[in-house]
Formats: sequence, structure tokens, C-alpha cells
Amino acid sequence: MLLRICLIVAILAGLGAGGLGYYEVSTQIPLLTGQRDAEHKAKVDEISAHNKTKAELKKTQGELAQTKQELASTQSERDKAVARAEAQSKRADDLSDKLAKATQDRDVAQNQLAAYKATSLTPDQILQLTKQLKDANNEITAINGEKAVFQRKLMEKTVELASLIGPNTDILLPADLKGKVLVVDPKWDFVVLNIGDDQGVIPAGEMLVSREGKLVAKVIISNVQKDRCIANVVPGWKLGEVFEGDEVTPAHPAS
Repeated sequence: MLLRICLIVAILAGLGAGGLGYYEVSTQIPLLTGQRDAEHKAKVDEISAHNKTKAELKKTQGELAQTKQELASTQSERDKAVARAEAQSKRADDLSDKLAKATQDRDVAQNQLAAYKATSLTPDQILQLTKQLKDANNEITAINGEKAVFQRKLMEKTVELASLIGPNTDILLPADLKGKVLVVDPKWDFVVLNIGDDQGVIPAGEMLVSREGKLVAKVIISNVQKDRCIANVVPGWKLGEVFEGDEVTPAHPAS
């Protein structure tokens, strides 16, 4: 009897639990359904918004590409306009220069014509005077060349005389003789200068080496060529290092 009562109680308890579960399920289903529908709607709305954003982005990209193309075209037209303006400006400057030169040539021609009229000379007389002037200039050039040769020979004889008289005689070099150091050999203390026989350099002549107005050393000519010479640094006169490009001038210039 007790077993039957327990069984009945268990059955009743099971039915009660099942009824409670059914009640809970029956109340949760609408809530879950509503939540599912809400999430589905939100997803659909999100997909729609995403598609709308993509479409707007694509449209914006298209407009941006068109704007870039229009900007490139505008810049190209601007560059062409600037190039044309520069070409026109250059042409105007060239024309201005040509006009100025033509005006100058005209003025020179007018002055020459006025001078010609003032001389009262015939064209033949002017041609003869021009020939005489040209011949005189050629003669002066030849005389100056011979003078330079004689001066070099005189200096050479002066050197020979100095070597016979004694080592303390100064060798005079042209006062306007100027040059620069081309090569420096610090091991053997000699330099190569860019002046030679054509400029009046003679053996045993002494040159002062300077840089920015300051004395660096004194050198003595040992070998003379046509347009360059070799000189040795005088011991005791080396006040600093000699560099390529240093200037050289006569230690004993001729008056």
C-alpha cells in the first residue's frame, strides 16, 4: 500500500514537473521567436546599410577618379600655358636684344659715317690709311716679339754672368710674371709651375709661393720648358705646406 502511495506521489510529481516545464517552454517560445525575428530584422537592416554604404563608396570613388582626371587635365593645360608664356617671354627678350644690337650697330655706323664725312677723305685714301695702320701694327707686333726674345737672352746672359760672379747675385725676373702651382711633390720638395720660357722664366730665378696673401715658401727654378717649369723649395724658406693652386710671383722682380 505504501509502495502504491509512493508511486502515485512520484507520478503526480512527474506530472507536475512536466506541466511546469510545458508552461515554461510555452512562455519562452514566443520570447525566443520574437528575439529571433528581431535579430533577423537587425541583420537584414545591417546588410541593407552595408550595401548602401558600398554603393555610396563606389560612387564617391568614381567621382574622385573623375576629379583626379579633370585635375590632371587642368594641370596639363596649365603647364602648356606656362610653357607657351615662357617661350613668348624668351622670344620677346631675344627680339629686345636684337633690337638693342641693331640700334647700337646703327649708331656706330652713323658715327663712322659722320667721322668719314668729317675727314673729307676719299674711299681710296681711307683704304690706304687702313693698310698703313695694319702694316704699322704688324711691325709693332714683330718688334715687341723681338724685344721679348732679346729680353730673355739678356736674362739668360745675366744668369750666366751671375754664375761667374758669385752665387749671391739675384736673378731678376719680369715684374709682371705671375703663375700657379700645378703639381706638388712633398717627398722631394719640388713643384711644377704653369709658367715657362714663353712667359720669361729663366733657370735659377727665385719665386715666392703665397696663399691668400700670406707667404708659404720660396722656390728656385731648376728646369724651364716652353710653358711650364720645375722649381725646388729653398731650405729654410718653407713656412708651410705648398698646395696645388698656390700663387707664385718673382722674388726679385726686374724694375
